[in-house]
Amino acid sequence: MPSFKSHVVSFVLRHSRKQAFSSPENMQRWIAAARKTETHQPPAALRARLDIQTHTVDGFPVYEIAAKGGEQKRILYLHGGAYVFEITAYHWHLIGEMADRLGYGITVPIYPIAPEHNFHAMFGMVGGVYRQMLEETDAENIIFMGDSAGGNMAVVLTMMAAEEALPLPSRHVLISPGLDMSLANPEVFEAERNDPWLGISGGLEAIRMYSAGIDRSDWHISPVYGDLSVLPKTLMLIGSRDLLTPDNLIFAEKARAAGVDVEIVYEEGMVHVWPLIDMPEARRARQSIVAFLSQETRSSAAREDARPSTGTDWTTAEAAE
Repeated sequence: MPSFKSHVVSFVLRHSRKQAFSSPENMQRWIAAARKTETHQPPAALRARLDIQTHTVDGFPVYEIAAKGGEQKRILYLHGGAYVFEITAYHWHLIGEMADRLGYGITVPIYPIAPEHNFHAMFGMVGGVYRQMLEETDAENIIFMGDSAGGNMAVVLTMMAAEEALPLPSRHVLISPGLDMSLANPEVFEAERNDPWLGISGGLEAIRMYSAGIDRSDWHISPVYGDLSVLPKTLMLIGSRDLLTPDNLIFAEKARAAGVDVEIVYEEGMVHVWPLIDMPEARRARQSIVAFLSQETRSSAAREDARPSTGTDWTTAEAAE
């Protein structure tokens, strides 16, 4: 059963953030308002406890959280925000917890966002970041992690690296990723009615501003249509009240058919990017990420489920705390 706090979060989102996705005009207004207050700076508490350095790639900041005690593994974290909003404190708190618990180095590019920039600028910058990482770290020690739009970027970046014959990351962690912008799946429209946060109309406006005229069914925008066989072992975290979930199920099935090892953590009643929000379900999700990346054995509280309508295997955390 979803926690009381998750119900509060859903209520607040429906009466606040949902407005941004309700129309193209509202999306533009929210972007304009966000530009007046956004900051990419890590919270002071994070800076106090972690070794964080900054450099630039293509003129944009890149934060580097140092690894602990000779640890070789590094995470490239690509933040969400519909390609139009800046990294937030919610992202930084997740990043900080991963740094604390795993001890890995974490690279956080503050990539150029739309409408001031587009697909080409974003991937030019994050591609440059990845090339720099490869100069310092073996690809087998690199993990791509991203939420929402950042999850999309992680998959697309891997596919683009494969095209260029670059070494590929060893794992993906995708939190509520956006993997199909084509609207080809009719289940998305039903899912929108149950989603207290995202909406199709405003979301399409964000894609229009970001996509540089590339067709929404092109794999550069919707990686579900790309060569999934190049992808590494993948953990996906999805919830039942997220309009992106139906497409994520299709992506998982297609990736598995292409030979990719895909693990899904599914939470009933959870909204878009719920692992970023401070509530019991998020704590379980973060433990799943740590287990996946550190090769720990999953908690006995996890169970395998099946969803007859899709045939997709699920791992669903029990509600007990």
